[in-house]
Amino acid sequence: MVAAVVAASEGSAVALSAAAAPEEAGEPVFEPRLAGERRAMEAKLADLVNRLKAAAPDNLKAVVLYGSAAAGEFHQGHSDLNVLCLVGRAQSADLEQLHAPAEWWVRQGHLPPLVFTFDELLRSADIFAIELLDMKRQHRMLFGDDFLATFEVPMRLHRLQVERELRAGWVRLRRAILAAPSREKARLAIMLESVSTFCALFRHAIVALGQPMPASKRDAVAAVASLAAADPSAFHSVLDVREGKRDKELLAVEPTLRKYLEFVDAVTSDVDRRFEAL
Repeated sequence: MVAAVVAASEGSAVALSAAAAPEEAGEPVFEPRLAGERRAMEAKLADLVNRLKAAAPDNLKAVVLYGSAAAGEFHQGHSDLNVLCLVGRAQSADLEQLHAPAEWWVRQGHLPPLVFTFDELLRSADIFAIELLDMKRQHRMLFGDDFLATFEVPMRLHRLQVERELRAGWVRLRRAILAAPSREKARLAIMLESVSTFCALFRHAIVALGQPMPASKRDAVAAVASLAAADPSAFHSVLDVREGKRDKELLAVEPTLRKYLEFVDAVTSDVDRRFEAL
């Protein structure tokens, strides 16, 4: 579950209505298309909430949108609509009540909702510090009271989780490169699928080192690049493709992948050394 949640933990805490705002002045904004995407997103989320409420009217306490859609960094075709359901009970029969709306949601192309009781969240917060810290900072209530506003995330295991997840991501990246066909499409997919996870971990590495949390993916990349004296150009190129700012057909995949891997190697090693010195 951790990898799935981390992969969805990204961006800054801005309203969903600002999802189309460009990160840099002067970039073209295609408002009609983006407005249409936002309307479709809102309709889909409203449909999900209605299905969840109908399926478990007495057990469902809250529904939370988290991740890129709540953070203003949602990109059609690459981002998921990530949802957490807070329930009063989470036994087998209670989960079965939620099966039909969850199955519908998966058919829409999204991960199944996370399901927690409030007590389970409290007891899990120390080992899921990355995920819950991001969720607390970047969420939107779709139903119920905002229980995350006053939720305390213990940070005593945060640094250890960052170190482990960053190293695990580095290992998974190497394995994916080894296993993928030697085709540009497959190798570009590796970068597009991993970039958000790495950006989230870069952001939390900065926090674990005692600095303010970067506001966006690009800010996180720039921050760790400065620390590690590493070239972030490959990450920015992949983000450009992911955000529709650059045609993927014009990306030189092989040299980009080489620089992408070199950047992950450099940042992982640098963060590890800095953690050891703390």
